[in-house]
Amino acid sequence: MVKTLKQKLAILADAAKYDASCASSGSTRPSPQKNSLGSTANAGICHSFTPDGRCVSLLKILLTNFCIFDCAYCVNRSSSNVERARFTTDEVVFLTLEFYRRNYIEGLFLSSGIIRSADQTMEELVKVARDLRTIHHFGGYIHLKTIPDASDALIKEAGRYADRLSINVELPTEKSINRFAPQKKILTIKQAMAHVRIGIEASKDATLQTKKTQRFAPAGQSTQMIIGADDANDATILKSSAELYSGYRLKRVYYSAFSPIPDASNLLPVKRPPLLREHRLYQADWLYRFYGFSMEELTTKANGGMLELEFDPKLAWALQNRHRFPVDINKADKEMLLRVPGLGVRNVKRILAARRFKRLDFSDLKTFHISLEKIKPFVIAERWTPKHLLDSSRLVERFRARPTQLDLFST
Repeated sequence: MVKTLKQKLAILADAAKYDASCASSGSTRPSPQKNSLGSTANAGICHSFTPDGRCVSLLKILLTNFCIFDCAYCVNRSSSNVERARFTTDEVVFLTLEFYRRNYIEGLFLSSGIIRSADQTMEELVKVARDLRTIHHFGGYIHLKTIPDASDALIKEAGRYADRLSINVELPTEKSINRFAPQKKILTIKQAMAHVRIGIEASKDATLQTKKTQRFAPAGQSTQMIIGADDANDATILKSSAELYSGYRLKRVYYSAFSPIPDASNLLPVKRPPLLREHRLYQADWLYRFYGFSMEELTTKANGGMLELEFDPKLAWALQNRHRFPVDINKADKEMLLRVPGLGVRNVKRILAARRFKRLDFSDLKTFHISLEKIKPFVIAERWTPKHLLDSSRLVERFRARPTQLDLFST
Protein backbone atom coordinates (compact mmCIF):
# COMPACT_ATOMS: atom_id res chain seq x y z
CA MET A 1 0.00 0.00 0.00
CA VAL A 2 1.31 3.44 -0.94
CA LYS A 3 1.92 5.53 2.17
CA THR A 4 0.96 9.18 2.48
CA LEU A 5 3.54 11.82 3.35
CA LYS A 6 2.05 12.06 6.85
CA GLN A 7 2.37 8.29 7.36
CA LYS A 8 5.99 8.34 6.17
CA LEU A 9 6.75 11.21 8.53
CA ALA A 10 5.32 9.32 11.50
CA ILE A 11 7.42 6.22 10.73
CA LEU A 12 10.70 7.92 9.83
CA ALA A 13 10.58 10.50 12.61
CA ASP A 14 10.03 7.73 15.15
CA ALA A 15 12.89 5.71 13.62
CA ALA A 16 15.25 8.69 14.03
CA LYS A 17 14.68 9.09 17.77
CA TYR A 18 17.47 6.65 18.69
CA ASP A 19 20.17 8.92 17.26
CA ALA A 20 21.42 11.32 19.94
CA SER A 21 24.17 13.02 17.91
CA CYS A 22 21.97 15.98 17.14
CA ALA A 23 22.90 19.58 17.94
CA SER A 24 22.97 22.92 16.18
CA SER A 25 25.87 24.70 17.80
CA GLY A 26 28.87 26.34 16.22
CA SER A 27 27.55 27.26 12.78
CA THR A 28 29.16 30.28 11.14
CA ARG A 29 26.67 30.64 8.29
CA PRO A 30 26.15 34.35 7.56
CA SER A 31 22.77 36.04 7.81
CA PRO A 32 20.48 35.11 4.89
CA GLN A 33 20.52 37.39 1.90
CA LYS A 34 17.44 38.93 0.40
CA ASN A 35 14.88 36.35 -0.79
CA SER A 36 16.64 33.57 1.12
CA LEU A 37 14.96 31.43 3.75
CA GLY A 38 15.98 30.27 7.21
CA SER A 39 18.30 31.16 10.02
CA THR A 40 20.77 29.25 12.12
CA ALA A 41 19.83 31.28 15.10
CA ASN A 42 4.99 17.96 16.43
CA ALA A 43 6.20 14.69 14.73
CA GLY A 44 9.80 14.83 13.64
CA ILE A 45 10.76 17.86 15.71
CA CYS A 46 13.54 17.47 18.26
CA HIS A 47 14.81 20.04 20.71
CA SER A 48 18.52 20.52 21.07
CA PHE A 49 20.61 22.89 23.18
CA THR A 50 23.54 25.03 22.14
CA PRO A 51 26.52 25.66 24.46
CA ASP A 52 25.10 29.06 25.46
CA GLY A 53 21.86 27.41 26.62
CA ARG A 54 19.60 28.28 23.70
CA CYS A 55 16.99 25.69 22.75
CA VAL A 56 16.63 25.08 19.03
CA SER A 57 14.15 22.94 17.10
CA LEU A 58 15.18 20.64 14.27
CA LEU A 59 13.27 18.43 11.90
CA LYS A 60 14.85 15.07 12.79
CA ILE A 61 14.06 12.29 10.33
CA LEU A 62 15.51 9.40 8.36
CA LEU A 63 15.52 9.43 4.59
CA THR A 64 14.55 5.77 4.91
CA ASN A 65 14.53 3.04 7.54
CA PHE A 66 15.26 0.36 4.95
CA CYS A 67 18.81 -0.87 5.55
CA ILE A 68 21.04 -3.55 4.09
CA PHE A 69 23.04 -3.78 7.36
CA ASP A 70 22.02 -6.01 10.26
CA CYS A 71 23.44 -4.26 13.35
CA ALA A 72 22.05 -6.00 16.45
CA TYR A 73 21.42 -2.76 18.39
CA CYS A 74 19.52 -1.00 15.58
CA VAL A 75 15.73 -1.08 15.33
CA ASN A 76 16.05 -0.56 11.57
CA ARG A 77 18.40 -3.48 10.91
CA SER A 78 17.60 -5.63 7.89
CA SER A 79 16.25 -8.53 9.98
CA SER A 80 13.98 -6.32 12.13
CA ASN A 81 10.25 -6.69 11.72
CA VAL A 82 9.35 -2.99 11.63
CA GLU A 83 7.18 -1.02 9.27
CA ARG A 84 9.31 0.44 6.50
CA ALA A 85 9.06 3.73 4.62
CA ARG A 86 11.14 5.91 2.36
CA PHE A 87 11.07 9.60 1.51
CA THR A 88 12.06 10.96 -1.85
CA THR A 89 14.59 13.77 -1.71
CA ASP A 90 11.93 16.22 -2.91
CA GLU A 91 9.66 15.21 -0.03
CA VAL A 92 12.38 15.93 2.55
CA VAL A 93 13.02 19.32 0.95
CA PHE A 94 9.28 20.08 0.97
CA LEU A 95 8.87 19.11 4.62
CA THR A 96 11.88 21.15 5.71
CA LEU A 97 10.68 24.29 3.96
CA GLU A 98 7.07 23.94 5.09
CA PHE A 99 8.02 23.24 8.71
CA TYR A 100 10.30 26.26 8.66
CA ARG A 101 7.68 28.55 7.14
CA ARG A 102 5.33 27.58 9.97
CA ASN A 103 8.04 28.44 12.49
CA TYR A 104 8.17 24.84 13.76
CA ILE A 105 11.90 24.36 13.16
CA GLU A 106 15.20 26.15 12.73
CA GLY A 107 16.96 23.44 10.77
CA LEU A 108 17.22 19.84 9.59
CA PHE A 109 18.87 16.72 11.02
CA LEU A 110 18.89 14.06 8.31
CA SER A 111 20.11 10.47 8.61
CA SER A 112 19.29 7.27 6.77
CA GLY A 113 19.50 3.53 6.60
CA ILE A 114 21.82 2.19 3.90
CA ILE A 115 19.97 1.90 0.57
CA ARG A 116 21.65 -0.57 -1.81
CA SER A 117 25.07 1.02 -1.27
CA ALA A 118 26.80 3.66 0.82
CA ASP A 119 27.42 5.90 -2.20
CA GLN A 120 23.79 5.85 -3.35
CA THR A 121 22.57 6.70 0.14
CA MET A 122 25.12 9.48 0.60
CA GLU A 123 24.30 10.88 -2.84
CA GLU A 124 20.63 11.26 -1.88
CA LEU A 125 21.48 12.86 1.47
CA VAL A 126 23.74 15.34 -0.31
CA LYS A 127 21.05 16.08 -2.91
CA VAL A 128 18.64 17.15 -0.16
CA ALA A 129 21.18 19.59 1.28
CA ARG A 130 22.27 20.83 -2.13
CA ASP A 131 18.70 21.50 -3.29
CA LEU A 132 17.85 23.32 -0.06
CA ARG A 133 20.91 25.55 -0.39
CA THR A 134 21.14 26.20 -4.12
CA ILE A 135 17.55 26.01 -5.35
CA HIS A 136 15.58 27.24 -2.35
CA HIS A 137 18.34 29.37 -0.76
CA PHE A 138 17.70 27.85 2.64
CA GLY A 139 19.98 29.52 5.19
CA GLY A 140 19.00 27.40 8.20
CA TYR A 141 21.04 24.78 10.00
CA ILE A 142 21.64 21.41 8.31
CA HIS A 143 23.16 18.38 10.02
CA LEU A 144 23.87 15.39 7.78
CA LYS A 145 24.73 11.90 8.95
CA THR A 146 27.70 10.73 6.90
CA ILE A 147 27.90 7.16 5.62
CA PRO A 148 31.42 5.87 6.45
CA ASP A 149 31.80 3.77 3.29
CA ALA A 150 30.82 6.65 0.99
CA SER A 151 33.39 8.09 -1.40
CA ASP A 152 35.62 10.96 -0.35
CA ALA A 153 34.11 13.12 -3.12
CA LEU A 154 30.61 12.74 -1.67
CA ILE A 155 31.81 13.52 1.85
CA LYS A 156 33.49 16.67 0.52
CA GLU A 157 30.28 17.74 -1.20
CA ALA A 158 28.28 17.07 1.96
CA GLY A 159 30.61 19.39 3.86
CA ARG A 160 29.95 22.20 1.40
CA TYR A 161 26.23 22.29 2.17
CA ALA A 162 25.93 20.98 5.74
CA ASP A 163 26.75 22.91 8.89
CA ARG A 164 27.70 19.76 10.77
CA LEU A 165 28.57 16.20 9.73
CA SER A 166 28.40 13.21 12.05
CA ILE A 167 29.67 9.67 11.72
CA ASN A 168 28.46 7.36 14.46
CA VAL A 169 31.05 5.05 15.96
CA GLU A 170 28.11 3.50 17.93
CA LEU A 171 30.15 1.30 20.29
CA PRO A 172 33.31 2.06 22.29
CA THR A 173 35.51 -0.87 21.24
CA GLU A 174 36.41 -2.66 18.04
CA LYS A 175 35.52 -5.95 19.72
CA SER A 176 31.97 -4.76 20.35
CA ILE A 177 31.57 -3.42 16.82
CA ASN A 178 32.72 -6.75 15.39
CA ARG A 179 30.23 -8.57 17.59
CA PHE A 180 27.14 -6.38 17.23
CA ALA A 181 27.72 -4.79 13.80
CA PRO A 182 29.95 -7.19 11.80
CA GLN A 183 29.25 -5.36 8.52
CA LYS A 184 30.82 -2.21 9.92
CA LYS A 185 34.57 -1.74 10.30
CA ILE A 186 36.14 0.60 12.84
CA LEU A 187 38.95 1.39 10.40
CA THR A 188 36.44 2.57 7.79
CA ILE A 189 34.62 4.73 10.35
CA LYS A 190 37.83 6.36 11.51
CA GLN A 191 39.04 6.93 7.95
CA ALA A 192 35.80 8.78 7.20
CA MET A 193 36.26 10.86 10.37
CA ALA A 194 39.79 11.67 9.23
CA HIS A 195 38.53 12.84 5.83
CA VAL A 196 36.04 15.16 7.53
CA ARG A 197 38.74 16.52 9.85
CA ILE A 198 41.03 17.18 6.89
CA GLY A 199 38.20 18.96 5.07
CA ILE A 200 37.44 21.16 8.08
CA GLU A 201 41.10 22.09 8.61
CA ALA A 202 41.68 22.74 4.90
CA SER A 203 38.63 25.02 4.75
CA LYS A 204 40.31 27.44 7.17
CA ASP A 205 43.09 28.22 4.69
CA ALA A 206 42.51 30.63 1.81
CA THR A 207 42.97 29.16 -1.67
CA LEU A 208 45.60 30.53 -4.04
CA GLN A 209 42.99 31.19 -6.74
CA THR A 210 40.27 33.00 -4.79
CA LYS A 211 42.24 34.14 -1.72
CA LYS A 212 39.16 33.14 0.30
CA THR A 213 38.47 30.30 2.66
CA GLN A 214 36.17 27.52 1.48
CA ARG A 215 33.13 26.48 3.47
CA PHE A 216 33.21 22.95 4.91
CA ALA A 217 31.06 21.81 7.86
CA PRO A 218 31.70 24.99 9.91
CA ALA A 219 30.01 23.45 13.00
CA GLY A 220 32.45 20.53 12.89
CA GLN A 221 31.73 16.83 13.29
CA SER A 222 30.25 14.71 16.07
CA THR A 223 29.55 11.07 16.85
CA GLN A 224 27.32 8.90 19.01
CA MET A 225 28.24 6.10 21.38
CA ILE A 226 25.61 3.68 22.70
CA ILE A 227 25.97 3.03 26.43
CA GLY A 228 24.99 -0.29 27.97
CA ALA A 229 24.53 -2.39 24.84
CA ASP A 230 27.89 -4.08 25.51
CA ASP A 231 29.91 -4.74 28.66
CA ALA A 232 32.33 -1.79 28.29
CA ASN A 233 32.84 0.09 31.54
CA ASP A 234 32.91 3.88 31.84
CA ALA A 235 36.71 4.02 31.82
CA THR A 236 36.76 2.26 28.43
CA ILE A 237 34.05 4.54 27.07
CA LEU A 238 35.82 7.71 28.23
CA LYS A 239 39.17 6.49 26.90
CA SER A 240 37.59 5.88 23.50
CA SER A 241 36.01 9.35 23.60
CA ALA A 242 39.34 10.97 24.48
CA GLU A 243 40.98 9.29 21.49
CA LEU A 244 38.20 10.54 19.19
CA TYR A 245 38.44 14.10 20.51
CA SER A 246 42.22 14.25 20.14
CA GLY A 247 42.52 12.26 16.93
CA TYR A 248 39.66 13.71 14.90
CA ARG A 249 38.91 17.06 16.61
CA LEU A 250 35.30 16.14 17.27
CA LYS A 251 33.00 18.84 18.61
CA ARG A 252 30.97 16.39 20.65
CA VAL A 253 30.68 12.74 21.56
CA TYR A 254 27.04 12.02 22.37
CA TYR A 255 26.27 9.26 24.85
CA SER A 256 23.01 7.42 24.31
CA ALA A 257 21.82 4.97 26.96
CA PHE A 258 20.81 1.72 25.27
CA SER A 259 17.06 1.36 25.07
CA PRO A 260 15.51 -2.06 24.44
CA ILE A 261 14.10 -2.13 20.93
CA PRO A 262 11.23 -4.05 19.34
CA ASP A 263 12.11 -7.49 17.98
CA ALA A 264 15.50 -7.29 19.72
CA SER A 265 18.46 -9.57 19.06
CA ASN A 266 19.23 -12.07 21.84
CA LEU A 267 22.75 -10.60 21.94
CA LEU A 268 21.40 -7.49 23.65
CA PRO A 269 20.64 -6.90 27.33
CA VAL A 270 17.01 -7.09 28.37
CA LYS A 271 17.11 -3.95 30.54
CA ARG A 272 18.40 -0.49 29.75
CA PRO A 273 21.21 1.00 31.87
CA PRO A 274 20.24 3.74 34.35
CA LEU A 275 19.80 7.09 32.63
CA LEU A 276 21.93 8.60 35.38
CA ARG A 277 24.91 6.70 33.95
CA GLU A 278 24.48 8.55 30.65
CA HIS A 279 24.32 11.85 32.54
CA ARG A 280 27.46 11.08 34.55
CA LEU A 281 29.34 10.32 31.33
CA TYR A 282 28.37 13.72 29.94
CA GLN A 283 29.60 15.36 33.15
CA ALA A 284 32.90 13.44 33.03
CA ASP A 285 33.27 14.35 29.34
CA TRP A 286 32.82 18.02 30.28
CA LEU A 287 35.40 17.79 33.05
CA TYR A 288 37.91 16.22 30.68
CA ARG A 289 37.41 18.83 27.97
CA PHE A 290 37.09 22.03 29.99
CA TYR A 291 38.27 21.46 33.58
CA GLY A 292 41.66 19.84 33.14
CA PHE A 293 40.78 16.40 34.53
CA SER A 294 42.36 13.33 32.99
CA MET A 295 40.16 10.35 32.17
CA GLU A 296 42.17 8.25 34.65
CA GLU A 297 41.26 10.62 37.49
CA LEU A 298 37.54 10.30 36.86
CA THR A 299 37.26 6.52 37.09
CA THR A 300 39.00 4.18 39.53
CA LYS A 301 39.83 0.49 39.53
CA ALA A 302 38.18 0.25 42.93
CA ASN A 303 34.85 1.00 41.27
CA GLY A 304 35.49 -1.38 38.39
CA GLY A 305 36.20 1.51 36.06
CA MET A 306 32.71 2.94 36.59
CA LEU A 307 31.69 6.48 37.51
CA GLU A 308 29.90 7.04 40.79
CA LEU A 309 26.17 7.30 40.20
CA GLU A 310 25.49 8.82 43.62
CA PHE A 311 27.72 11.88 43.18
CA ASP A 312 28.74 13.94 40.17
CA PRO A 313 32.29 13.10 38.99
CA LYS A 314 33.94 16.24 40.37
CA LEU A 315 32.43 15.82 43.82
CA ALA A 316 33.32 12.12 43.80
CA TRP A 317 36.95 13.01 42.96
CA ALA A 318 37.07 15.64 45.70
CA LEU A 319 35.75 13.21 48.31
CA GLN A 320 38.40 10.69 47.28
CA ASN A 321 41.18 13.32 47.34
CA ARG A 322 40.49 15.29 50.49
CA HIS A 323 44.22 15.83 51.00
CA ARG A 324 44.08 18.33 48.09
CA PHE A 325 41.68 20.54 50.04
CA PRO A 326 40.81 23.08 51.38
CA VAL A 327 41.74 25.46 48.55
CA ASP A 328 42.45 29.11 49.31
CA ILE A 329 40.36 31.11 46.87
CA ASN A 330 42.72 34.07 47.24
CA LYS A 331 45.88 32.12 46.37
CA ALA A 332 45.04 28.98 44.41
CA ASP A 333 45.75 28.83 40.68
CA LYS A 334 43.05 28.44 38.06
CA GLU A 335 43.65 24.69 37.64
CA MET A 336 43.01 23.97 41.32
CA LEU A 337 40.01 26.29 41.58
CA LEU A 338 38.41 24.39 38.71
CA ARG A 339 38.59 21.25 40.83
CA VAL A 340 36.50 22.70 43.65
CA PRO A 341 32.99 21.16 43.62
CA GLY A 342 30.46 23.89 42.87
CA LEU A 343 32.86 26.18 40.97
CA GLY A 344 32.34 26.33 37.22
CA VAL A 345 34.56 27.89 34.56
CA ARG A 346 32.69 31.20 34.59
CA ASN A 347 32.86 31.62 38.36
CA VAL A 348 36.55 30.73 38.48
CA LYS A 349 37.20 33.52 35.98
CA ARG A 350 35.18 35.90 38.16
CA ILE A 351 37.14 34.94 41.27
CA LEU A 352 40.49 35.39 39.51
CA ALA A 353 39.42 38.82 38.26
CA ALA A 354 37.94 39.99 41.59
CA ARG A 355 40.87 38.96 43.78
CA ARG A 356 43.19 41.27 41.86
CA PHE A 357 41.56 44.16 43.70
CA LYS A 358 40.77 42.73 47.15
CA ARG A 359 41.02 39.65 49.31
CA LEU A 360 37.75 37.78 48.97
CA ASP A 361 35.80 36.64 51.99
CA PHE A 362 33.18 33.94 51.98
CA SER A 363 30.28 36.38 51.69
CA ASP A 364 31.78 37.82 48.47
CA LEU A 365 31.08 34.50 46.76
CA LYS A 366 27.35 35.13 47.10
CA THR A 367 27.59 37.81 44.43
CA PHE A 368 28.80 35.14 41.97
CA HIS A 369 25.67 33.03 42.57
CA ILE A 370 27.79 30.12 43.81
CA SER A 371 26.29 27.30 45.88
CA LEU A 372 27.93 28.14 49.20
CA GLU A 373 26.75 24.94 50.86
CA LYS A 374 28.50 22.85 48.22
CA ILE A 375 31.85 24.63 48.30
CA LYS A 376 31.92 25.29 52.09
CA PRO A 377 33.98 22.19 53.03
CA PHE A 378 36.50 22.69 50.23
CA VAL A 379 37.64 26.33 50.38
CA ILE A 380 39.39 28.86 52.59
CA ALA A 381 38.53 32.56 52.37
CA GLU A 382 38.89 35.67 54.51
CA ARG A 383 37.11 34.97 57.78
CA TRP A 384 36.30 31.40 56.73
CA THR A 385 37.98 28.03 57.25
CA PRO A 386 36.14 24.71 57.02
CA LYS A 387 37.64 23.56 60.34
CA HIS A 388 36.56 19.93 60.77
CA LEU A 389 34.05 19.87 57.90
CA LEU A 390 36.48 18.36 55.39
CA ASP A 391 37.74 15.67 57.76
CA SER A 392 34.36 14.80 59.17
CA SER A 393 33.24 11.21 58.73
CA ARG A 394 29.82 12.68 58.07
CA LEU A 395 30.90 14.60 54.94
CA VAL A 396 29.76 11.91 52.51
CA GLU A 397 26.44 11.58 54.34
CA ARG A 398 26.06 15.35 54.20
CA PHE A 399 26.20 15.37 50.40
CA ARG A 400 24.22 12.16 50.12
CA ALA A 401 21.32 13.89 51.86
CA ARG A 402 21.21 16.73 49.33
CA PRO A 403 18.77 16.53 46.39
CA THR A 404 20.27 15.07 43.22
CA GLN A 405 21.42 17.81 40.87
CA LEU A 406 21.15 17.06 37.16
CA ASP A 407 22.71 20.30 35.94
CA LEU A 408 25.32 19.47 33.31
CA PHE A 409 27.19 22.78 33.56
CA SER A 410 27.44 23.51 37.32
CA THR A 411 30.00 20.81 38.12
